Amino acid sequence: MGAERVSRCLAQNEQADVVDATTLKGRIMCGYQGWFRCPGDAAKIGWIHWSRDSKRIVPDTLSFELWPDVAEYTPVERYPAPGFTYPNGRQAYLFSSDNARTVLRHFQWMRDYGIDGAWLQHFLVDLPGGPQPERYPSRLQVLNHVRTAAQQTGRVWALSYDIAALPTEHIFEVLTNDWKKMVDSKVTQDPRYLHQGGRPVVQIWGFYYQNKSNLMTAELANQLIDFFKAPGPYSAFLVGGGDWNWRSNPDPQWQAFYRRFEAYIPWNIGNYSLDNAGVKRASTQPWDEDKRVCEAQGTLWIPTVYPGFSWDNLIQKPPGTSTIPRRGGQFLWEQFRDLSKLGVTSVYVAMFDEVDEGTAIFKVTSAPPTQGHFVGYERLPSDWYLRLVGEGAKMLRGQRPVSNEIPIKP
Repeated sequence: MGAERVSRCLAQNEQADVVDATTLKGRIMCGYQGWFRCPGDAAKIGWIHWSRDSKRIVPDTLSFELWPDVAEYTPVERYPAPGFTYPNGRQAYLFSSDNARTVLRHFQWMRDYGIDGAWLQHFLVDLPGGPQPERYPSRLQVLNHVRTAAQQTGRVWALSYDIAALPTEHIFEVLTNDWKKMVDSKVTQDPRYLHQGGRPVVQIWGFYYQNKSNLMTAELANQLIDFFKAPGPYSAFLVGGGDWNWRSNPDPQWQAFYRRFEAYIPWNIGNYSLDNAGVKRASTQPWDEDKRVCEAQGTLWIPTVYPGFSWDNLIQKPPGTSTIPRRGGQFLWEQFRDLSKLGVTSVYVAMFDEVDEGTAIFKVTSAPPTQGHFVGYERLPSDWYLRLVGEGAKMLRGQRPVSNEIPIKP
């Protein structure tokens, strides 16, 4: 992005330089995976989340859809992907989340485009007691990079625990032990760590009903809620995350614990409908009632928005099999528009760096390597979705009129 556009973004960003970390309300935050690793980085665990084979990366092992635009990255942030070249024949590069400069760069983009901060994904399988504890040192490293980056850019952040792939009987112990470490080591006292009502915010992904990957039960859910609601040093403002159709869950025990959350984020990714012309549009019909029910029970409703979807490489399917087209950003903008009409100001943007499932909003190249299949940004500028999220945030805050069409040009 040119210097002129950067200046324009900064000039148009009406937020304070430092985001208020004392409240979750009114925050536009992105999910931040931070799980990418490359040979040659400090983690030394291979091509994690770029390839199904950590020891090599070739077209058949690719596990991501969008090739990041690393033009602005410094040489020490770029890791060559052997055998992959851009259309001009030059070597293609990827990045590692274990690189402090790269995490800082990502948070600088959040600041420059008017995004308040990030939910740092913290996967239980990578924590002590999980099946991949060898990844824990690197995960802590990324956490420290996020802390530093948030401090330097005036962004906010909070932990987002993900229970995926961990057996039910281990979830409570692994999660609460890590939270105790975060509190005891004063991570949650970080001035940039998000709080609500004087308590640190913590989010848990995995409240999915009868889901093979997220082995949640009503008993476990209540145990977790009891832990975080109990008075004492480990008390937190708990944000649940799970099914988009939570209101129609037939299990009364699930309905009961849903209403114990202080905030809830329904995962709407992949939930779409077809209009009369066969165009895929995000399903936003439940949002009005979701908001009404949550407000009636005193729960902060935080809807998710996403720019599109694709995970053909990850699930090893032919190109286009799983694609929810971005339609030049209109797919995302329609969600911001609908939320603006509802008066919503707190939103979860999925995701900042999720190239695995094709939902990333950070800078992605429209000229990816010719080896393998990739989904681009439809030849739009690499910062197009960062700009759209920034403009959507302004619309939610009443800083620009509600509009059906995207109000800016590429």
